[in-house]
Amino acid sequence: MISVYAPPSDPPEVIHADHEILVVAKPSGLLSVPGRGPDKADCLIERLRGAFPTVLLVHRLDLDTSGVMIFGLTPHAQRFLSKQFEERQVKKTYIARVYGRLEPKTGRVDLPLIVDWPNRPRQKVDHTEGRPAQTDWRVIRASDDESRVRLFPLTGRSHQLRVHMAETGHAILGDPLYATGEAADFSRLMLHAEGLRIRHPDSGVQQSFSLPAPF
Repeated sequence: MISVYAPPSDPPEVIHADHEILVVAKPSGLLSVPGRGPDKADCLIERLRGAFPTVLLVHRLDLDTSGVMIFGLTPHAQRFLSKQFEERQVKKTYIARVYGRLEPKTGRVDLPLIVDWPNRPRQKVDHTEGRPAQTDWRVIRASDDESRVRLFPLTGRSHQLRVHMAETGHAILGDPLYATGEAADFSRLMLHAEGLRIRHPDSGVQQSFSLPAPF
């Protein structure tokens, strides 16, 4: 839950813009879209409207997650991109710092997820009612204290990477919902949307956009 919403004041960084799409860097601590109540009206899409009045939502990143986000600038682009997300045609890459030494070097988490209604927005594993969710991981480097990993979500469930890593016993550092003890004691959630690969709504050509992790 958000107790006091105090988003960073820096203007959004534009990674790419053309007549159909807008790609920007979302900072940690800023909502993708407005939250409930006037105190949570400040968000990324509203900040973009001044310079890009036709901006349309395609996907979201969690409040605490930073990284690459793509928006449509026309209804056609929004439909075209949204379909790619729905049909799992978008290649998404994340960087995370997780608790402890994650082994083996590569692997897959395959655990179905569902909202934990009494504790929402938390999600939980539910093998009966949960929706399928898969995440691949690759360790970049590791010590006994923490591992730096690249995560590849094959599905797009809410909080998927955060729950999946916590379920392996290697919670993402700084996670206010799923990390405990010393793993939670960080200034931000150590999760960053590093890259997106999509087909452009106009040309249909594959395009990739990336942003280095700030941690």
